[in-house]
Amino acid sequence: MTKSNGENPQKTDIKVSLIGGHRLAGATLHERTVTASLIGGADVDLTDIDIADGTELRITKLSLIGGVSLKVRRDVRVEVHGLRLGGVKDDGPSEPGGPTVRIDAWGLVGGVSVSRA
Repeated sequence: MTKSNGENPQKTDIKVSLIGGHRLAGATLHERTVTASLIGGADVDLTDIDIADGTELRITKLSLIGGVSLKVRRDVRVEVHGLRLGGVKDDGPSEPGGPTVRIDAWGLVGGVSVSRA
């Protein structure tokens, strides 16, 4: 994850496509990421980065059809917000505290699935 400094706070990455989802790797993300598509979800892998405790990483997914598949470390808290037809599958962090990843998922069809490594 690329952290913004005090001169450029909260830089936002924007990924847009008509058809097809997005694969996002942690090393190239900033604190805020927006992914938008008509059909297609977001496949996000954050297992290879070190997110500092107290840091909030925010990912917003906008699509008609498509969910979010998120991979995180065991100590990461995941908060899911938004409106979509589909559930949330998350067993929760195994350790108290840790960093937070916030997923704002907006769409008609598609859930949010969180797996922990």
